Amino acid sequence: MPITIEELHDVGVTDEVVGAFRRLVPQLSASAAPLDADTLRAIVASPAVTVLLARNDDHTIIGTLTLVTFPIPTGYRAWIEDVIVDDSARGKGVGLLLTEEALNRARKTGARTVDLTTRPSRVAAGRLYERAGFTQRETRVYRYTIE
Repeated sequence: MPITIEELHDVGVTDEVVGAFRRLVPQLSASAAPLDADTLRAIVASPAVTVLLARNDDHTIIGTLTLVTFPIPTGYRAWIEDVIVDDSARGKGVGLLLTEEALNRARKTGARTVDLTTRPSRVAAGRLYERAGFTQRETRVYRYTIE
C-alpha cells in the first residue's frame, strides 16, 4: 500500500479533513471533543505546530501526527503528539512513515531533541517509537489539570 505524507495547511482544512479527524481522534482519546473546521484551522495556523496527514493509494486519510517545535532557554525543542493511525491501516508502517517525516522536519528546525509520551498499555506504539530510534527516558511526567 503506497502511503504519502503531506502537511496540513489552514487552507487545506476541508470537510474531508474534518471528517477524518472526527473518525481518527476517538481512536486515540475517548474524552477529546470533536474538532470542527475552525479549531483545526487554528491548530495548523500556529507557527509552532505542524500537522502531518498520511494518505493511502485511494487518497483516503489514514493517519495523522502533530509535531510541535519551540525555542526555550536551553535550546530548540520538538514534541510529537497525537499520533493516530486508523484501525484499518495499523501494522502497515503508516505510523513509522509519519514519525520519520516528523523527525526530518524537527531536524531541519534545529531541534536538539524530539520527545513524546505514550501509555505503557500501548505496546505496539512503544515498539514503533523504538524502531524509529527513540529511547525510553528515566523521567517523571507530571500533569496539572486546569478546571
